[in-house]
Amino acid sequence: MIIRIALLLFLSALAVFLVADVLLRLSIPVLPDTLNPIGIALLFSAFILLLANGFALISKLTAKTVFDYFSSHQRLQRRLLFIAQKQQEIIRLFHLKTAKISYLSELKRQRLLDKNNQKHLQMLSKAIDQQLLALKNHIPETQYKHLQAQHICYKNNQNINALLELQQQIAAIIQA
Repeated sequence: MIIRIALLLFLSALAVFLVADVLLRLSIPVLPDTLNPIGIALLFSAFILLLANGFALISKLTAKTVFDYFSSHQRLQRRLLFIAQKQQEIIRLFHLKTAKISYLSELKRQRLLDKNNQKHLQMLSKAIDQQLLALKNHIPETQYKHLQAQHICYKNNQNINALLELQQQIAAIIQA
C-alpha cells in the first residue's frame, strides 16, 4: 500500500515536471517556477516514504528475528544442538583415547618383546660360549675359530635363528 502511494507521488511529480516543461516552452514564465518546487517536494516525499517504508520493514524483520532467536523453541533447539555436538565430541575423544591406549600398549608390548628377545639372545650366546669352551680341546683349532667367528657374527647381527642352528651344529659335534 505504501509503495503504491510512493509510486503515485513519484508519477505525480513527473507529471508536474512535464507540465512545468510544457508551460516553459509555451513561454509562461511564472507558472513553471511555482510548479518546480511542488514537483521537487512530491519527488522528495516519495523517496522519503520509500526510505521510511524500507526502514520500518527492516526494523520489523529485525525485531521478529530477535524475538524468534530468544523464543523457547529456538533456545531448546540450540540446547539440543549443543548437547548433540558435545556427545559427538565425547565419542570422538573416546575413539582417540582408545587409539592412544592401544598404541601405547602395543609400544610397551613391543619394548617388552624386544627386551625379552635380547635377554634370550644373551642367554643363548652364553650357552654357545660354554659349549664352545667345552669343545675347544676336542676339535681342531681352525674349526673352533670358525665356529667362534660364526658365533660372534650372528651375535652382533642379533640373528637368533642362525644362533640356534649354530647351537644345534655344536650339539651334533658334541654327540659325535
